Formats: sequence, structure tokens, C-alpha cells
Amino acid sequence: MRFLALPLPLRPVAFFGNVLLSAFGAWRFRRSDFGRIAADASARAVPIVTIVNVLVGAILAFVGAVQLIKFGAGIFVADLVGIAVAREMAAVITAVVMAGRTGAAFAAELATMQANEEIDALEVLGIDPVEFLVLPRVMALVLMMPLLYVYACATGLIGGLLVGAGMLGLPPSAYVERTLDALDWSHLGLGMAKSLVFGALIALTGCYQGLYAERNAAGVGQATTRAVVTGIVGVIALDAVFALCANALGI
Repeated sequence: MRFLALPLPLRPVAFFGNVLLSAFGAWRFRRSDFGRIAADASARAVPIVTIVNVLVGAILAFVGAVQLIKFGAGIFVADLVGIAVAREMAAVITAVVMAGRTGAAFAAELATMQANEEIDALEVLGIDPVEFLVLPRVMALVLMMPLLYVYACATGLIGGLLVGAGMLGLPPSAYVERTLDALDWSHLGLGMAKSLVFGALIALTGCYQGLYAERNAAGVGQATTRAVVTGIVGVIALDAVFALCANALGI
């Protein structure tokens, strides 16, 4: 890779700049590759996203119910679950799952190609690896993460509804009505913005670690580990930045 000649602190900046230039240029990646990556980052991730977000919604409802029921305010569990899921948990939990699943897969796949000198072969043929390998992965995850976020919101609210109806005996219609009253577009817009940024971060991190992996079997494992750790830490750090910005803007 031509970026290897750069000092280590400058490599991520140069990599990110190259991805941006490729995005605004002529796309040379194969559409079949993009379709495969998009399917893997969306439909095939639905089962794990469903399980995790239903459980998170149920946990939020249970913890809230334990406290609110003491004050006879059990119906406000719907507010707690709805706002928490829409603003924070759906985007963050889904991003963490995708970092461990899709981000790791990106890093392992590209690191294996690096070890097998397939990326060197692309450069010899005059094909930019960033444009051919990285760009479709970044675009696929950025496009699919908002869809997964919307689905995660729905499943998280269902988890809260199950606990609210089962533990508190709340009528489902009253729970749903209270949830709709508590939510507004600012909550959903904030969560959607987070999902877009988290998707880009996870894809960029996984691809970067894969491209700069060492050319051996151990390097594949190290790149995968670094991609997962960096992706999850980055998601949490960005979520904190979003929280500060939302507080400053009064959202």
C-alpha cells in the first residue's frame, strides 16, 4: 500500500481522504460485490439485531417498572423505553453488534487478501484497492445502518411492551399510545444521525485495519481484534459527543 510510507499518525487521515475522493469519483467496484456486502450487513444481521434489541427493551422496561411502580406511575415505563430506545439504545446497541459482526468480517477479509498478496495484484493491474474494496463496504454499511436502526427501534419497543403488558398489566393499546405521545421526530432524527455516523465509523475502521494488517495468519487475527475494539470504543466515544451536542442544542 502506498500509504505505508506515511508516518503512522497520518495514515488514517490519508486513508479517510482517499475514501472521500473515491466516493465522489467514478465508482469502479463490482455491483455484485456491493449487493453481497449489503445483504450481509442487513438481512443476514436481522436475527442477532432482533434478539439483542428485544432483550434491551425488555431490560429497560423491567428496571423502570421496578422503580416507577413504587410511585404508581407504571404507565411512564412507555416513556422511558420509547425515548431511551429511540435516542440511544437502538443506535448504540446495533452499532456494537455490527462492529463485532460486520466490522470484524471486513477486517478479516481484507487482511486475508493482504496476506495472500491479492491487494498487491490489484495495484499491479492499476486498480485502487480503496476504490475497489473499501468504498463498497463503506457505502453498504452507511446505507444499511439506518434501516437496521429503524428495525431496532421497533424490536426494542416490542420488548418493552412485553414487559409492560406482562409485568404491569398495562393494556397494549394504552402502552402504544403513551409511547407515541412521548416520542417526537427529534428523538428519531438524533438516533438516525447516530446510525449513519456509526455505520461509517465501523466500516472505515474494519477496512483500515484489514488493509494495514501484517502479511501472516497472526496479522489477520490482530487486525480483526483491533477492528472490533476500535469500532466499539469509537461508537461509545462518538455517542458521548452526540450527547454533548444534543444537550448544547437543546434536543
